[in-house]
Amino acid sequence: MRRRTKVSEKRAKLSDEELCQAVRQKSGVIDARIVSPSEVETAAWVRLRCQFGCGCYGRCLVCPPFTPTPAEMRKVLDAYRRAVLIHFDTEADVKAIVAELERRIFLLGAWKAFGLGAGPCYFCKECPVEERQCQYPERARPSMEACGIDVFSTVRKVGFPIEVIRTRRQCPNYYGLILVD
Repeated sequence: MRRRTKVSEKRAKLSDEELCQAVRQKSGVIDARIVSPSEVETAAWVRLRCQFGCGCYGRCLVCPPFTPTPAEMRKVLDAYRRAVLIHFDTEADVKAIVAELERRIFLLGAWKAFGLGAGPCYFCKECPVEERQCQYPERARPSMEACGIDVFSTVRKVGFPIEVIRTRRQCPNYYGLILVD
């Protein structure tokens, strides 16, 4: 029993570099950086962009109004000491990769691991909102913006590239966040 405890303690103490290496090995990931959750910006206006700028508002269980408010998300962020901010390739399946990496990090001993992706969910043709029961709870994760995270401010703080997309020819930058411990 004592040996098992030592292994668990060792796994729970993943270094920042070990975490980033585990994330960077995944296809579709450009870069990953450890951030303090206190550096993650939340703002009430972000949900307005979802409500008045996205057709998924109220139609998907991983979108507002079913996701944490910015104030609730701030409390969640404050319960963690570190997170991994991930820059994805434009062709990457961000939602699926975030869920997979969350699980990988969890299995490495970070039992609080929780991932946030980008954009609306696409796992179901139509989300069973009325039933309030996600059909893919092991894979579906809310986006950062759905939880009131100001992705632009957060990403710029750590030096990752991001800009407003003005034309369909521009390649967007996609990001995910995995809260670790």
